[in-house]
Amino acid sequence: MMYPAGPGSGDSPEGFSEQPRVQPQIGNCTAQTLDAFFTCRKNALLAKSSSTQVEGDFAMAPRGPDQEECEGLLQQWREEGSSQVLSTSSEGPLVDNGLAQSSLALLMDNPGEQDAVSEDKWSNRQLSDLRAAENLEEPFPEVLGEEPLPQAEGPMWAAVPMQTGPQYADCAVLPVGALAAEQWEEDPAVVAWSIAPEPMPQEEAAIWPFGGLGQLQPPPMEIPYHEILWREWEDFSTQPDAQGLEAGDGPQFQFTLMSYNILAQDLMQQSSELYLHCHPDILNWNYRFANLMQEFQHWDPDILCLQEVQEDHYWEQLEPSLRMMGFTCFYKRRTGCKTDGCAVCYKPTRFRLLCASPVEYFRPGLELLNRDNVGLVLLLQPLVPEGLGQVSVAPLCVANTHVLYNPRRGDVKLAQMAILLAEVDKVARLSDGSHCPIILCGDLNSVPDSPLYNFIRNGELQYHGMPAWKVSGQEDFSHQLYQRKLQAPLWPSSLGITDCCQYITSCHPKRSERLRYSRDFLLRFRFCDIACQRPVGLVLMEGVTDSKPERPAGWAESVLEEDTLEPEPVFPRTVGTIQHCLHLTSVYTHFLPQHGRPEVTTMPLGLGTTVDYIFFSAESCENGNRTDRRLYQDGTLKLLGRLSLLSEEILWAANGLPNPFCSSDHLCLLASFGMEVTAP
Repeated sequence: MMYPAGPGSGDSPEGFSEQPRVQPQIGNCTAQTLDAFFTCRKNALLAKSSSTQVEGDFAMAPRGPDQEECEGLLQQWREEGSSQVLSTSSEGPLVDNGLAQSSLALLMDNPGEQDAVSEDKWSNRQLSDLRAAENLEEPFPEVLGEEPLPQAEGPMWAAVPMQTGPQYADCAVLPVGALAAEQWEEDPAVVAWSIAPEPMPQEEAAIWPFGGLGQLQPPPMEIPYHEILWREWEDFSTQPDAQGLEAGDGPQFQFTLMSYNILAQDLMQQSSELYLHCHPDILNWNYRFANLMQEFQHWDPDILCLQEVQEDHYWEQLEPSLRMMGFTCFYKRRTGCKTDGCAVCYKPTRFRLLCASPVEYFRPGLELLNRDNVGLVLLLQPLVPEGLGQVSVAPLCVANTHVLYNPRRGDVKLAQMAILLAEVDKVARLSDGSHCPIILCGDLNSVPDSPLYNFIRNGELQYHGMPAWKVSGQEDFSHQLYQRKLQAPLWPSSLGITDCCQYITSCHPKRSERLRYSRDFLLRFRFCDIACQRPVGLVLMEGVTDSKPERPAGWAESVLEEDTLEPEPVFPRTVGTIQHCLHLTSVYTHFLPQHGRPEVTTMPLGLGTTVDYIFFSAESCENGNRTDRRLYQDGTLKLLGRLSLLSEEILWAANGLPNPFCSSDHLCLLASFGMEVTAP
């Protein structure tokens, strides 16, 4: 049996003569059957390949197997439990017929040459084999002296019989691409926001000359990125909370918030080895900027928190574009010589700015805080529509940050987070000592269930003696002999922050009034020791500076300054424990129950992990079931919905991050909230 001429076949352009193929001597019928079977198995393996670029012999047109290959395929087939096909010699013709139907060579369909090629090119010997296998009455015309087919670049399709017996099911060339497409279609965790692809014009189908055989053409091998990165919106607005109340009961002020690390171009170029899997064109900033703006426009959040925002790109492109979309933006560049920073943007039609506090983690002279990371805290007042009448909504505190990446320096991460929480505590504190609703988001460079994550969520962490690398959980350095361990106190008292993550000045009781100095009080200093001493260099003037004041009898030489200064309060430091009282919980559960896989927000070096978060004010509930999507008790701020994240396998199918569809090495986080509207 011969196969279509093509690259690697006997009719090569170089003029090499075709070498006779060694046929196993098991009998004419059995040898032909085995040949068809080996070809079928080889085609099935080729169809199961997930890569469109096949190396070696599979990249060429199918050829006859050699003896070693035949023996290997036969052994594999026997191990799969199908050896009964060759057990009965009387079934030889049927085997020949069925396997010949299943072992038609893979035809290479080049879409660019469909109009030029009017008929399939087959060799004489192959046509005779087909006629013998199918018992065709009318022979096919013989094609002589034709040039070898060029190597096809388009997708492959396979010819399979319309009806195949169950004993030959393992030999059929199955449409793997179709199965993959069906899998993505049924996957509820893969939902996309992008515009649907434009329909492609249908070309005229080529004439199928083989009677009795059906033509099966799977979809293109590469699934479009917007179908792979399909993210669904999870709606919680009608789901009962821990008390059984509907989340949407009563009037609410609803808004959406997005947190997104957009990958600064300078940082990407400094770490180019992390993006070798990406085509250079998709790493171009102009291409990435257009994709990012399209993503912002599609989701249209009311509050936008960005990390790794390059300063020149912000002022030249991002800020003008976002301003045209209706945003008011605040930006804080990292300290030192860094060129990126954090930005918080909000829509002035939905919120009014009360205050904005940039946060710098760098402290001169402190080795613990010698890094250039920053944060940004805004206090916003929601604007209630006039149609609701005289109602009010509590202010909203929004904090955005990008914590140090270094996996070995968990002590620095904790100190930076303590500064941010102290600033949030100061901004969000109300007159009665409570806090307004808080949303804390950003790239925390810590994985779920790590000590840093648990500290934010639970409000307490015992850190004394803990290895510094363990704080973030990014990497495991337990094998190293020397490990930096955290010692108490974690930061010095000169930082001005207590172990409860509050500024010391915020803990002072407010003075009822300013100190008032009366005339009698000031006259008490008239004849004190300093007033009776002649100043050095005083010019002697008769009748003016030549006399020494005489202290009256009974006048005290010194004046005690009583009640002029209040004693500084003393705050005892706890032994190896830090706390906060903001009651935060995560929007995401970091687990995909329908797939049994963890959620992923980024893929450094091809390894999926979660380092981006949105925390909000809510009381946590005691629930060990990780598949439960509501692990908290709603308070003033209610979670109404969120954009689902993806698994590592799905991102692998899209060639990781970044890709032509997602122009950052992080996924965006999006959540919808509702705030209670109360009457004054």
